[in-house]
Amino acid sequence: MTEPIDSAARPPKRATLRTISEMTGLSLSTVSLSLRGGASLKEETRRKVADAAERLGYVPDRAGVRLRTGKTNVLALVLDGENDSIDFSRHLIQGIGQAIKGTRYHMTVMPEFERTHAVDSIQYILNNRAADGIIITHTSARDPRVQLMTEHNFPFVTHGRTEFYTPHAFHDFHSEAFARIAVERLVAKGCRNLLLVIGGQTTNNYHTIVKAFEGATARLGLGARVVGYRTSRSATSQEMREFGRDLAADPQRPNGIICDSELRSICMLMGLADGNLVPGRDFHFISKQTSDLLSTLYPALDTIAEDIVAAGSELARLLMRRIDGEPPESLQTLSEPLTRWRDDT
Repeated sequence: MTEPIDSAARPPKRATLRTISEMTGLSLSTVSLSLRGGASLKEETRRKVADAAERLGYVPDRAGVRLRTGKTNVLALVLDGENDSIDFSRHLIQGIGQAIKGTRYHMTVMPEFERTHAVDSIQYILNNRAADGIIITHTSARDPRVQLMTEHNFPFVTHGRTEFYTPHAFHDFHSEAFARIAVERLVAKGCRNLLLVIGGQTTNNYHTIVKAFEGATARLGLGARVVGYRTSRSATSQEMREFGRDLAADPQRPNGIICDSELRSICMLMGLADGNLVPGRDFHFISKQTSDLLSTLYPALDTIAEDIVAAGSELARLLMRRIDGEPPESLQTLSEPLTRWRDDT
């Protein structure tokens, strides 16, 4: 005799457009348009549909959507695995997730651990039409990934600028302002001999910061030196600590230091402390900030912050607009540095 099936053991029924329609009292066409990001609908309607979809656990049938429209409803984040900014990846993903919530889009993350293979990830997405648009980070001046996507006329946005004549969508940290503000802050504290420690020589951001630093120090008649690293992993934490020790022992050491990375900053500061030097007393230090770790360990240290969560949200918004057909030259934005001055003495 066949045992009756326990209804409680059955998997929950999949939520559909009709389920959302019944819950909200809206028509199927309105629900469908709202989930596709219909800009003509009232914000109240879009929010009502998004809330119902979230409560019901609605997941679009991607295979069906792709067959009907040729779209995947997927945004691909090709993430640089060599990045050494603390919490960069987590905050960027958080920002993208906030921006696409309630839209038709989902996100897939593809980490790149070798920049020599960077084009392969892009080529895979293009060949398999695995996404409707791509976000990339840590761009070089003539980035081959940008060239490839431009040649295929594929929607993309970059976190970072390039030197291509053909415009493309980007969002970037205003690195020129970062260098200028840091130099001016150190000069205001009496520093006349400055050091910039920076990673990622292969990126456009590296050259942007170095050029701005050298321009600002030359304009003000300051002593200046740049110590750069080809990639973020070319200097281990121990090596950066030893670099700090060497600085501490150098009778001609700079009295003002700028660093583009919290991790490098922490290791350098540990090395300087090994040499019995104290920031604010023996030298002044400014670091770029992307998390709360540095300010927790060194609460009196000046930092200049980039809001990575906001950057992720902006990148996603720009990409969705690019997918919808907006021209790339209208999708280029910069975020201004956020100063965190802790000591005005």
